[in-house]
Amino acid sequence: MIFVITWFAGLFYIVRLFVYQIEASHKPSPDREILGNQLKIMAKRLWYIITWPSMFLATIFAIWLLVLRPFYITDAWMQIKLGFVVLLIIYHIKCHVIFKQLQKGVVKHSSNFMRLFNEGATIILFAIVFLVILKNAVNWIYGVIGIVLFSVLLMLGYRFYKRIREKNS
Repeated sequence: MIFVITWFAGLFYIVRLFVYQIEASHKPSPDREILGNQLKIMAKRLWYIITWPSMFLATIFAIWLLVLRPFYITDAWMQIKLGFVVLLIIYHIKCHVIFKQLQKGVVKHSSNFMRLFNEGATIILFAIVFLVILKNAVNWIYGVIGIVLFSVLLMLGYRFYKRIREKNS
């Protein structure tokens, strides 16, 4: 469980660092270079020392658990949960692509896009936790509806936050 927590913490924080790196790339010199270099170091350490190892260890222990208790795989909630885990791994890989681009100084996304992209891990975490808590056939359907509603609320919150940022700048 600890590796799942550190994996998510790494995913949440790396995207925040992406936001800061993108914003730093628009600053005048020498701020751009000073901030950019420091943020690259922070992202590299977080990504390779915490996030990647946490993903590998969480995955290894999850596979080990399924080997010890193979009957879990027959439950519908577990199959859906594993689908969300696959989405999380895809999200992780997309973060790696963005990480590599930013390490090379290539900025392909706006900081606003990254703020919205950061909610992807939140939605996946919310979905997985609810599926584990609401395991029986009736309740997990409500959980899926809850995930959709939570996603809508996150998007509305993001739009509200964006308007506030635009007014203040």
